[in-house]
Amino acid sequence: MDTLMWEAKAAEGRGIELLRWALDEGVRAVADPETRTEVFVSGDRVVLIAVGPRPPRRLPDPPEELIARAPHAWPFTRVAPAG
Repeated sequence: MDTLMWEAKAAEGRGIELLRWALDEGVRAVADPETRTEVFVSGDRVVLIAVGPRPPRRLPDPPEELIARAPHAWPFTRVAPAG
């Protein structure tokens, strides 16, 4: 597995703070010179995707007051298209 997709739902009114946490703490947790990290937001949800040559590190849990429920994380293996 070389890709991690992490998703968290913000507590009511805490979306900006959860996004800030993901950009600071989340990105730092998976930081590696060979790992590309992208963060996305949609309403009250924050998604972080980390892709690298090795399995990405696990993200710590954000502070409980920032989230509506426990974050979800899925490991994936990158697949090259045929052709």
